Amino acid sequence: MKNAGQTVASRRKSTRLPESPASIASSTRRALYALALLAFASAAFHGLFSAVAYRWNWEGVWRYRQQFGYGWLTTMGLSLVAMVVSVVLGFLLMLGRRSPWELVRMGCGAVVELVRGSPLLVQLLIGHYIIANALRIDEPMVTGIILLGCFEGAYLAEIFRGAVESISASQLEAARAVGFDKVQTYRFVIIPQALRRALPGTTGQLVSLIKDSSLLSVIGIEELVQKVKIMNAATYKPLEGFLPLALAYLVVTLPLSHLARRLEGRFAYET
Repeated sequence: MKNAGQTVASRRKSTRLPESPASIASSTRRALYALALLAFASAAFHGLFSAVAYRWNWEGVWRYRQQFGYGWLTTMGLSLVAMVVSVVLGFLLMLGRRSPWELVRMGCGAVVELVRGSPLLVQLLIGHYIIANALRIDEPMVTGIILLGCFEGAYLAEIFRGAVESISASQLEAARAVGFDKVQTYRFVIIPQALRRALPGTTGQLVSLIKDSSLLSVIGIEELVQKVKIMNAATYKPLEGFLPLALAYLVVTLPLSHLARRLEGRFAYET
């Protein structure tokens, strides 16, 4: 069994060919197109903001730079932990929805539909001010991480379930034909294919998680958006704080999307 698993893994690696000159040229062309689009977007935004009679003053942003950095680190830390919670919870809910016991399937399905069918803001308010108080949980960060992880985990559960159920029955029959047991079937057949198919949706959901963390300010967490609101209120400048805010989110979300595309390419082998 071990040799069979190693053979499958070696075949997957052997399908990853080195980049050809045409591929390198295509990558260079895409980079040039990206720079051209960036220049065009920058010129368009500059023209739009120049047409508005607004006096820019970045002194307040610079004065509150340390608070801005603290809020950014808080947002990233909360998002990272919530990502782990959402992935684990999503995987467990996916298993529950595929359980052979009807009661478990119905319970997990009810959780998924309830969470996905209600706004995150409502869940944060009820979860923090009612459920957390009833359970004597006084730390807003703990409550925020759990609620944000549960909200995104419900969506990931459906992404994972769709990816797993998209594996054809012939794949499972072939795995049994070569002598794979259930663990080996999941390891060498189901998970690699499901992972590739779930990557785009999972990445999009994790990017949404980072942006949805901005709502945690309603339960008293001073993350990035809340720090920007405080800064704007102190400086009486409504726009100077939100432009760096958008850039701070892009610094994280764009590399995350790029990493997902790299992973998709890594798992893009023939099945």
